[in-house]
Amino acid sequence: MMDTHDFIARYGGIYEHSPWVAEQVAPLASEFDDAERLARLMADCVDNAGAEQQLALIRAHPDLAGKAEVAGELTADSSEEQTSAGLDRCSRVEYERFQALNEAYRDKFGFPFVMAVRGSNRAEILDAFSARLQNDYNLEFETALEEIHKIARLRLEAMESIA
Repeated sequence: MMDTHDFIARYGGIYEHSPWVAEQVAPLASEFDDAERLARLMADCVDNAGAEQQLALIRAHPDLAGKAEVAGELTADSSEEQTSAGLDRCSRVEYERFQALNEAYRDKFGFPFVMAVRGSNRAEILDAFSARLQNDYNLEFETALEEIHKIARLRLEAMESIA
């Protein structure tokens, strides 16, 4: 059984720059036994948060193939996830397309495009980016949260596999 401090230290980064999720779940998860159960608890915490806190969570995510990636300013998890999808190997044309889509998306929705990119390639990500840019705000807000939950689940599974 893990105490609250150790739990937060271990799981505080599952949701990007949002340790509040682990802080709120810690008292409920002291007896957790697997990544699946913990993922559900954390997702419920986010889903029951207020819209402003959810928006802050979405905004805590970096742009895909963005300036933070180029400058080496991503969290270790985000960097590994973007690298796994080949976003560190964009051609100049792909990079420019990502930048244009990032800007258009932020202008339309007021938050970054979020996608669980592990297992996807650059072409699939760009296609999803273009398609989701056509969504309305409410649908895209919900889609971003669903993708964030996928990212969290993948991060938890990765931790479980190396534990």
